[in-house]
Amino acid sequence: MAKKTTEEEVRQQNVAEAVSKTDQFFKENSKLIYGCVTAVLLIAIAALAYSRFYLQPKRAEAEKEMIHAEQWFQSGEYQLALDGDGNDLGFKDIIDQYGKKGGASVYLYAGIASLQTGAFEDAISYLKKYDGKDKILLSRAQACIGDAYVGLGEAETALDWFEKAAKTADNPFAAAYLLKAGIAAESLGQTDKALACYKRVKDQYPQAPEAMDIDKYISKIENAAE
Repeated sequence: MAKKTTEEEVRQQNVAEAVSKTDQFFKENSKLIYGCVTAVLLIAIAALAYSRFYLQPKRAEAEKEMIHAEQWFQSGEYQLALDGDGNDLGFKDIIDQYGKKGGASVYLYAGIASLQTGAFEDAISYLKKYDGKDKILLSRAQACIGDAYVGLGEAETALDWFEKAAKTADNPFAAAYLLKAGIAAESLGQTDKALACYKRVKDQYPQAPEAMDIDKYISKIENAAE
């Protein structure tokens, strides 16, 4: 019984010493500790204020500015959508003034509009900045980058982007990107890769519109090999 009491006393003494040391540490470093806590709180408050009073209003302002540009885009007036009309901003000015505060879609819009007007390098620059999470839109952006490289005569780079788009999509939309990849591969003399792309369209996405005529692409390569 005495042994248990002694062990208990030792344990209590160790606890008391630990508490004492902790208390002493806080007393000796109270200014530093409170300073760090205060700094963290100030940073958190500043970040919250920045988001609430700057980012959110700017985002709302940018979204409002995009209304007319989006309407021009939907109407197929791509140059107007990019440049604006002097009264309302186009996507270029929205990006210059607001950047990503306008949302990731502003880069997708600007990229596709640039592609449609033949400004291939601008299209690539905008589309590479698109970082939306929706896989359908992301794969669309990647395929449009491929289209822009085709426009620049860089078929090999275009092929890489078409394959990337097909992998990202992984749904019936991938059929269109695989078809583009196959055509790019053929232009490079990579008939085996082209045939593989076409057969993936036929086997994996038989309901896709591209699958309706895919046999002619397959037959062309197979007949040439005979």
